[in-house]
Amino acid sequence: MKAIMIDKPGEIRVAEIQDAEWREGCAVIEVKALGVCGSDVHAYAGKSPNVSYPLVIGHETAGIVTEVEEGNPYGIRKGDRVVLDPYLYCGSCYPCSQGRTNCCESLKVLGVQIGGSMSGYFTHPLSHMVKVPDSMTWEELAVTEPLVIALHAVHSLKLKEGEHIVIIGAGAIGMLVGMAALAYGGIPIMVDIVDQRLELAKTLGITHTVNSMTDDAVSYIKEITGGRMAECVSEVSGSAAGVRNALDYAASTGRVALTGWPNKPVELPTAVITRKELQIVGSRTGVTKEFVEAVELISSGRVPAANIISKAVSFEELPGAIAHLDACPGDWLKLIALL
Repeated sequence: MKAIMIDKPGEIRVAEIQDAEWREGCAVIEVKALGVCGSDVHAYAGKSPNVSYPLVIGHETAGIVTEVEEGNPYGIRKGDRVVLDPYLYCGSCYPCSQGRTNCCESLKVLGVQIGGSMSGYFTHPLSHMVKVPDSMTWEELAVTEPLVIALHAVHSLKLKEGEHIVIIGAGAIGMLVGMAALAYGGIPIMVDIVDQRLELAKTLGITHTVNSMTDDAVSYIKEITGGRMAECVSEVSGSAAGVRNALDYAASTGRVALTGWPNKPVELPTAVITRKELQIVGSRTGVTKEFVEAVELISSGRVPAANIISKAVSFEELPGAIAHLDACPGDWLKLIALL
């Protein structure tokens, strides 16, 4: 079967690999929709410290079950449409024992530490599949996993109805954080340095936007929040400036969730954290129940996640499209493939 293979940094192709085979406790799916993540692009560029080559990439995946054991405890049957939870955990380490399986000490992510799902068919554990309604389009299913990451940030912040949430970084995850916040009654404020991204945010219902490069973001946020600053701040840019600015954008006793991954150490004035008594938490990936939640939010129309898609390609076009994203990262907000 065909798969998207990175042989070494800078070399990506459609490869022929061994067919997916059924295993006990698993199902084989025919892949129908794929999302391209920043981690896929980083693997192509040789910027990910967690991958080894050659590697089949991909983890944002949905498809149709073609092989499965009848009467399995998960109620998944042949012909079901499913979305995959790509985060494989041990279930026995300390984080797993606390229900925080996304922080498993031996976490394996498809297309990063282990082979990914950018292939014609894929074998995956039943415990990490979520059945989806027939009403959901493949485009919607291709962006379900990114919404999970956004939801995990919102939950990490314990966002309440009526609270403001500043989102630093108007990429795909940042847009979804804003849309999820709207679904739960929050008031998102998008901060970025690219005006085109901020204009797009407005079309998604995020009416409060500010360019922190050309405008005074602190003053803008203070005006929107009635002087208190934001109860919640979601940092998804991964930039040193974004992480630092999060402290200034937060209200006293505010909550900050760090989802972005800076590529170098970031210095922080801890006196600001102490003076404001800020609550700062990390927020990474998500857990299976958040996949169920994401499916419900999309299928009900509360989060029109597919609106972040800017480019859809065929499977054969993926290598060129991923190379293009590496060279021109600002061209497409979200790239997907439909098979």
